[in-house]
Amino acid sequence: MNLPDTNVLPAPLWLITALQVVTLTLHFAAMNFLLGGIVLVCAGRFASRWENPTVRRLVALFPSAVAATVTLGVAPLLFLQLVYPTQVYSAAIVSGWFWLMIIPAVMTAYSLLYAASFAAKAAQGSVAQFLLPAVPALLYVSLVYSSVFSMAEHPDLIRRLYGLNQSDLHWNPKVSDYVLRWLHMVLGAITAGSFFAGAVGRNDSAAFPVAKKFFTYSMAAAAAAGLGYLLSLGDILPGLMHTPAIWALMAGILLSGGALRCIKMLSSHRAFPAPPFQGFCQLDPLYPGLTPWALLRHPFGVFAVVKCLALKGRDRTTQGVSPGLRCGDLKPS
Repeated sequence: MNLPDTNVLPAPLWLITALQVVTLTLHFAAMNFLLGGIVLVCAGRFASRWENPTVRRLVALFPSAVAATVTLGVAPLLFLQLVYPTQVYSAAIVSGWFWLMIIPAVMTAYSLLYAASFAAKAAQGSVAQFLLPAVPALLYVSLVYSSVFSMAEHPDLIRRLYGLNQSDLHWNPKVSDYVLRWLHMVLGAITAGSFFAGAVGRNDSAAFPVAKKFFTYSMAAAAAAGLGYLLSLGDILPGLMHTPAIWALMAGILLSGGALRCIKMLSSHRAFPAPPFQGFCQLDPLYPGLTPWALLRHPFGVFAVVKCLALKGRDRTTQGVSPGLRCGDLKPS
């Protein structure tokens, strides 16, 4: 993948990239609380789950979290399409029907979460029947994004699929390219969502241990998935080791590890009150690993640049054309 041609951009590339990372971090904060919080509420071993005040507070916040996730997700998507319009548009067209189904999936999840919040306020026992169907809807959205953005890195694949037929029903067949990244994102969402729940319910002796346990185990699982994805990069990995990207990666690892200390700080200061949005305000200061991971996770971020450099070096040492992605294929028009 070539770096973008800054001559066609309305602002310096560094400014667009910085704004994208900032807005994507905010999007991740809302999205992680939404998905991770729902999984925690549904799967956590709470005593008297639907009568627990922390659980009811989280359920009441889920509809607002959907609105925040959608709103904060617009800006990074627009920045991405500004820099890589041809790649993202082409990949979305090839998977057009899957892409369009994102809208009804989000609307369905939004409606279900509103119904769950009303049921929780009325102290009805039907909260779970609204929360559980929202999880696959949200997972579908995340999986489509991972599939489409991964396909955008392979213009040869887009041309081949579009040449087969123009049904717009092509799913990215290179599952190995994005399944570990998607799994890493989902597990990371559970980690951050559990941290948020712990911040909101740190005065609740029944809810805080559940959130703390989910946070610890999901962080370990996310680290394992992230390591697997890193090793799956293959010939891109040596290039990563010789670029500033490795420092961003190390910062994300160290800061995420530091979040373990922060969750202990929350447990030692549970005497302080925790209003509904206090946890959200503390999410980035107390969970600082979110920002460097946004830099590394966004679809055409550091890994994509390193991929370009690695493939460019391989092209110089080989006589033929390397299969799959070529550096010159993704130059914006």
